[in-house]
Amino acid sequence: MTLETVRAVLGWGAILNLVFVSIWFFVFTFAHEWVFSLHTRWFDLPRATFDAIHYAGMAWYKLCTWMFFIIPYIILRCLI
Repeated sequence: MTLETVRAVLGWGAILNLVFVSIWFFVFTFAHEWVFSLHTRWFDLPRATFDAIHYAGMAWYKLCTWMFFIIPYIILRCLI
């Protein structure tokens, strides 16, 4: 596997992960009641806990995307 291939995989992986977390955010924002009712069928969660779990999940996902895709991509971009 060449360095160019690794860079391409990291770049496309970063784009796909950021698209996923953006869709998650927009669904959570604009279909909040539907998502909340879907989850409360399975779990007995108060609204504040539900919101905190989702925001923490989005933050964690975004942080991992930066750590494992974007920062290595930038480092590899600077090497060559």
